[in-house]
Amino acid sequence: MHLWLALLQRPGRPVSRAAAAFSGRDESLPVTDSLPPEVRPDVNTGAGRQGPRGKQSWTMTQQPLRGVTSLRFNQDQSCFCCAMETGVRIYNVEPLMEKGHLDHEQVGSMGLVEMLHRSNLLALVGGGSSPKFSEISGVGLVSPGLPLTLNLGPDNAPTCPAVLIWDDAREGKDSKDKLVLEFTFTKPVLAVRVRHDKIVIVLRNRIYVYSFPDNPRKLFEFDTRDNPKGLCDLCPSLEKQLLVFPGHKCGSLQLVDLASTKPGTSSAPFTINAHQSDVACVSLNQPGTVVASASQKGTLIRLFDTQSKEKLVELRRGTDPATLYCINFSHDSSFLCASSDKGTVHIFALKDTRLNRRSALARVGKVGPMIGQYVDSQWSLASFTVPAESACICAFGRNTSKNVNSVIAICVDGTFHKYVFTPDGNCNREAFDVYLDICDDDDF
Repeated sequence: MHLWLALLQRPGRPVSRAAAAFSGRDESLPVTDSLPPEVRPDVNTGAGRQGPRGKQSWTMTQQPLRGVTSLRFNQDQSCFCCAMETGVRIYNVEPLMEKGHLDHEQVGSMGLVEMLHRSNLLALVGGGSSPKFSEISGVGLVSPGLPLTLNLGPDNAPTCPAVLIWDDAREGKDSKDKLVLEFTFTKPVLAVRVRHDKIVIVLRNRIYVYSFPDNPRKLFEFDTRDNPKGLCDLCPSLEKQLLVFPGHKCGSLQLVDLASTKPGTSSAPFTINAHQSDVACVSLNQPGTVVASASQKGTLIRLFDTQSKEKLVELRRGTDPATLYCINFSHDSSFLCASSDKGTVHIFALKDTRLNRRSALARVGKVGPMIGQYVDSQWSLASFTVPAESACICAFGRNTSKNVNSVIAICVDGTFHKYVFTPDGNCNREAFDVYLDICDDDDF
């Protein structure tokens, strides 16, 4: 099968194991590198590839269903990667098909996987019951066989304290020949975000930013509020290098422009006071102009302008508390979708907020301040349900027409759901499948 991106190999280039020296207080250990420096598009890549888009992950505290430990969309939401007890699977979204896999013999059990667009580069974090490359990092791992509790931090997280970069374009018979870069730490890695020039690695109380993939070196290090879910989002746009994560103050968001901040220096934090309780989910739109977040209560989603810090709109998911797994913007930021442990995926209009539903009390007139907050909130334009016991990520599919949009939900139980909706709120299922039952005979 064709690689999604082909690396330009340099003949005769030796594998470098030179360690990068870091000074000062640091939880990171040496970075080793053998990665060729340039990446070019593959003209054989299938249809559907678009510019980078934002994305978001899910976290949960339950036993894995069918061995799935985490799910992530790539930057343009055209693919998703599945970390499993049995390895890694990569899927194309539309049409749904398996594009490749790494089996247990190659990589062991996986805790986290992050894609770099539609490329042959994957960021792997071992986890689960039998991580294969635990001997590479040289630091202790959590005991095998722990119940899966995704992104809960160093005390009980099953993820390894290392990020390994897998390059499938690299020739070699052994799995280790394809591991071209390693970032090691003294504590478990809770999240990884990548863009064409940087990789962000999230620990429970610290975030590291490295240049990537050419000549990786540490650029930034940020201390954070206790961040057991590894919350973070990185704008993939070529024009904006925005990083967002929970601020030190409860319920706040910290934004850092990586392009204007000089490496090795500290700058005044750009903070948005988003919620009264701790942030539970956060997402940037593709241009990095809007950030959406929800608190642990999970009833409201608030959107802010990343430049002015002004609140743009408040969206109401519901009245009962819920755990949000995912928030995602449409490709043109006209809509937003969100999934939660209630088993409902909500769709909101952003470009024309008049399409969103309002409370019937909004027509009553002036009300008290507490009720007014409820009345002024905007409710979802449309919604659909997935199995409530199965966490899911959601994203927008390709538009089939001007007035018909689609939302994709990928569930940890192995199911794939596609719903189409119209501006009047009509929402119908267009496709259902079990992605874990779809196989490709070729390796990744």
